[in-house]
Amino acid sequence: MSPLKNTQTGLAPITSMVTLDKNIPAPLYAQLFQQLESLILQGELKPGTQLPTETAFSEALGISKITIKRSYMELRNRKLITSNRKGGTTVLTPGRLDTHMFKLRGFTDEMHELGMTPSSRILEKSIINDRGMASMFGLDASAKLLKLERIRYGDEKPLSHEVAWYNLPRLPELGDADLNTSVYQTINQQCQHHLSWCEQTVEAVLSNDVENRAFGFSSPQPCLLIKRRSYSHDGILLEYVEGTFRGDAYAYRIKMKG
Repeated sequence: MSPLKNTQTGLAPITSMVTLDKNIPAPLYAQLFQQLESLILQGELKPGTQLPTETAFSEALGISKITIKRSYMELRNRKLITSNRKGGTTVLTPGRLDTHMFKLRGFTDEMHELGMTPSSRILEKSIINDRGMASMFGLDASAKLLKLERIRYGDEKPLSHEVAWYNLPRLPELGDADLNTSVYQTINQQCQHHLSWCEQTVEAVLSNDVENRAFGFSSPQPCLLIKRRSYSHDGILLEYVEGTFRGDAYAYRIKMKG
């Protein structure tokens, strides 16, 4: 059988980087996990590297597929690799979350999909008049909007700074709602109008003073600014949000078809 090749040029085949010993007490899956973990953290397996499929790796190493599956599961739990439905497994930047933009979902659902516990700290919740924002929503200049500014956390780590505006004439229930948890769940469970689809843009920005303090940065650092307009099924703009995500923690995937 020919050796498995790494997709990163200049690297030895992955199988030659791994040495398993069946004569020591440590389980094979633990040996493989620890060695792959070390290779990723030391930069020998770089972000973007495609790991072998479970079947191919098990055949190349002469061990069970269950051993490979369990090792990969441990690496996914450490957020060091990600896998897709077609069986591909990719090395991540250590410490960076790999998420996607395939569907409309809030931060809370995103954290749950990543196996993390979401939480928030509200910096501001106010009902305001803002002529420019009212115009964006197609409302009269005197219309009331809900402004919500929060720091969002995953497993108690600050991940994003979010400033959102909501169409209060269409979502009046939000005025008195407890928004310490998921706003999306509140809208879909308590409000007459529901979020159906959205438009998003992604920009590269530097963190501002609020974000530096929240993220623990000593100076401005690269971040992702995601601007989202979320609509009801009949095209009414219900939410406009600007979320700044720390660049050292996030990698977004976008699915495209030709």
